[in-house]
Amino acid sequence: MKEKIKSTLRKALIDLRDYFFTGLLVFIPIFLTLWLLYWAFDTIDNILNPWIEDIFGRSYPGIGVAATLFLILVCGVIGSRVFGRNIIRFMEYQLSKVPVVRELYNGIKQILESFSRKESSSFLEVVFIEFPRKGTFTPALVTSKATDESGKNVLNIYVPTAPNPTSGFLQILPEDQVIKTNMSVDDALKMVISVGKFSHEDVRHLYADDSK
Repeated sequence: MKEKIKSTLRKALIDLRDYFFTGLLVFIPIFLTLWLLYWAFDTIDNILNPWIEDIFGRSYPGIGVAATLFLILVCGVIGSRVFGRNIIRFMEYQLSKVPVVRELYNGIKQILESFSRKESSSFLEVVFIEFPRKGTFTPALVTSKATDESGKNVLNIYVPTAPNPTSGFLQILPEDQVIKTNMSVDDALKMVISVGKFSHEDVRHLYADDSK
């Protein structure tokens, strides 16, 4: 009888443990997603909300988000017109005169343009490199090519980190140290963002190519 009770208690504890870890797998992604959405909403809302509060005398939650999105839309409309593009060029010219601001603005702009679908061609091609150590392969994006004094091609390569491809590493490698692929930039970014859930047929041939 005692053994049966112990067995029942042991099974109940195991079930409780399994339920708890299953609950963590369900709860944590939902909680973090909602928390990030709240953080993003609150951050964007607070950009213009203080000005709105000064104008109307009280705070209206959500108005700051709507106003910010509307402002972004207006900037897009203006930037699509000839007159607006001239204004942007003038502002960029003025910013280019300020050393620190110039590098910061150009860096942010280039990163955003690189990852926008419209500007995806700013990456020349997708390759695999042995990173972070020999024997392990990582998808990478070729940003530019150069030729050294001996005539060999040298590649500037951006290695995006998963699941956030806007952060990563810059590698400078000879062209003969990379593995060419048939992957599109979109496919490479999908692989990174999905942490490998989305794959590509080129992955199957990596070690076969390496053994030749």
